[in-house]
Amino acid sequence: MTDARDLPPLPPMERLVELMFDAARTGRAEMIPALLQAGVDIEVTDAKGYTPLVIASYNGQAEATAALLAAGAQVDGAADARGSTALMGVCFKGYTEIAQILLDAGADVNRRNGVGQTSLMMAALVNRTAIIDLLLEHGADLAIVDAAGNSVHSLAVSQGNAALATRLATTG
Repeated sequence: MTDARDLPPLPPMERLVELMFDAARTGRAEMIPALLQAGVDIEVTDAKGYTPLVIASYNGQAEATAALLAAGAQVDGAADARGSTALMGVCFKGYTEIAQILLDAGADVNRRNGVGQTSLMMAALVNRTAIIDLLLEHGADLAIVDAAGNSVHSLAVSQGNAALATRLATTG
């Protein structure tokens, strides 16, 4: 058995934090528990205000997203600089699997970012129909309007998506 005194010293905390963000970005979920055990704060933020959970989810890393949530990351924790949460980002990017993981972990489907937009609005902007369906199944509110007075329906119209606008009008 190896004595702890025989082990090399850990890298400085700044390097451990870099490794956490690298693990989140590249999907190296197996590294996350060791980095947390080494003292990295699960809610640490980078220079842009992103947490490892936001980085993992925005980069399409489902396994790393799930690992961070299992380790205690706050699903609606520190939003990015615009106030967007992990769920909002994946709804815009179209990562349905990760949206499901976040919703299963209790993400607030109607949380608003800095300009009052919701995850449903993000999905509607780019016609992510599978995610729109998922959000509606989880109680997304079609009546919410953002700071500029836009609804999900009006955003679909402004994007030239008449089919989605019609569908949303008949859903609500």
